[in-house]
Amino acid sequence: MGERRERLEEWARRQLDWPQAQIEPASADASFRRYFRIRQGESSYILMDAPPAREDCTPFVRVTRLLLDLGLHVPQILAQDVERGFLLLSDMGQRLYLDELSEATVERLYGDALSALATLQSCAPLDCGLPPYERGLLLAEMALFRDWLLARHLNLALGEAEQADLDASFRLLAESALEQPRVCVHRDFHSRNLMVSTYHNPGILDYQDAVIGPLTYDLVSLLRDCYIAWPRARVERWALGYFELARQSGILRPEQADEKRFLRWFDWMGVQRHLKAAGIFARLCHRDAKPGYLQDIPRTLGYVCEVCADYPELRSLGLLAQRALAAL
Repeated sequence: MGERRERLEEWARRQLDWPQAQIEPASADASFRRYFRIRQGESSYILMDAPPAREDCTPFVRVTRLLLDLGLHVPQILAQDVERGFLLLSDMGQRLYLDELSEATVERLYGDALSALATLQSCAPLDCGLPPYERGLLLAEMALFRDWLLARHLNLALGEAEQADLDASFRLLAESALEQPRVCVHRDFHSRNLMVSTYHNPGILDYQDAVIGPLTYDLVSLLRDCYIAWPRARVERWALGYFELARQSGILRPEQADEKRFLRWFDWMGVQRHLKAAGIFARLCHRDAKPGYLQDIPRTLGYVCEVCADYPELRSLGLLAQRALAAL
């Protein structure tokens, strides 16, 4: 056991006055954060270890307060030492959406998740202090696809014309994102960050990177999940169901309530997100020695190929994604 973990465990036992508590790893994470479950008898809590040199836990604390104020089901912060990156949290359980989604459960579980998303989007004030999801960030995220998946992982060199086409596609996708209504965006609203709860479902995790950004970002994160796929017609039906919910709840103004435009926003937002995700999965392998995410790249690129085939403006991007998929 490392010195840092010893300090974390000593701190947690002191906070709870549980000198004999059992402490064990709780979950893996794509970041440098680590999570542990501390138990005594039938009671348990979660410890977050966010090394300050690698992770700043201040955004997590700030966004937790925001989401709790909205009435969403997120962990309570029972104790914190921000300087050392230690947080003691309520335990949301071990029932991941990813593990429990099935034909028998998906309508109910997604229904609950979409209701929570509507609360987030309709109730969170735009001036809540979250950073904007601006053009530079959107473009930087897509560049991960080029730099880490194409160049580093696949060793695919792009010619001058191919690079120009890719840059043009990136700009189109960024413009589509920026023209959407602005809402509070969780930014990782998917089956590995949603917990099945016996009350007030779902429990919501991993929201520290929240921003003010495009309406369809979290929707496509959930419905075109990098970790589980559903038939496209069904996904579009769910998306249009949310369109109607957004229209009725005022998230979409009357002049914005156009189904065809909404589906285009949804499709193109998904392409932007999946380019980013494919690049991140490659980076996790090569920079962070976490190769397990490579298995999710084919599904992620598959979404890009499928959507780009329907839009002439994205044809060259779709062909490049097909090339990358074939090279995996």
